[in-house]
Amino acid sequence: MSAALDKALASQLKAGCHTLGVAQDAQAQAKLLAYLELLIKWNKAYNLTAVRDPAQMVTRHLLDSLAIAPCIRGSRLIDVGTGGGLPGVPMSILFPEREFHLLDSNGKKTRFLFQVKTALGLDNMTVHQARVESFAPEAPFDTVLSRAFASIEDMVRGCRHLLGRNGHFLAMKGAYPEKEIAAVAAECQLECVHELHVPGLDEQRHLVDMTLL
Repeated sequence: MSAALDKALASQLKAGCHTLGVAQDAQAQAKLLAYLELLIKWNKAYNLTAVRDPAQMVTRHLLDSLAIAPCIRGSRLIDVGTGGGLPGVPMSILFPEREFHLLDSNGKKTRFLFQVKTALGLDNMTVHQARVESFAPEAPFDTVLSRAFASIEDMVRGCRHLLGRNGHFLAMKGAYPEKEIAAVAAECQLECVHELHVPGLDEQRHLVDMTLL
């Protein structure tokens, strides 16, 4: 990236973090930008995301992920179907005191994530290549987090074996997913639906917080 583009992206990220009230220290922002640079570089060969414009990546990937930060709970979390590391990598950067596991079945994506972990020194981040149905963790998780599952019903039924006692599902969604929530009413207690506001994004975003009955 050119110096001018680097500066523009850094300014965009800084302003967005200020609006969200998160990741406002220089070290966190530097790591977020380093992750973005790796994502842009590897995306050319590995097709990690359909978003190609770097400024849109800041909005749709970094800030979109960072918007859930106030809702994160627990000390041991897993990002299921993490893809290129969203929201797992930004959360790992933001919360170095918490343990994050990033799970994906795609070998290209997990190889990219191993590179990110090494390059950014994210000792609190562990990468797993496996299908969620067959993944057997050493210990259950406080929170199962997902941004890319097709439906909340798929998330609950595919990931319930990962969740610890009193654990939470956090599902990142666009428009308010009324039908999806209703589909798991017999299995889950709806704790809260957070309406998120992503700086620079004129689209609905919601985070659904549920526990198992």
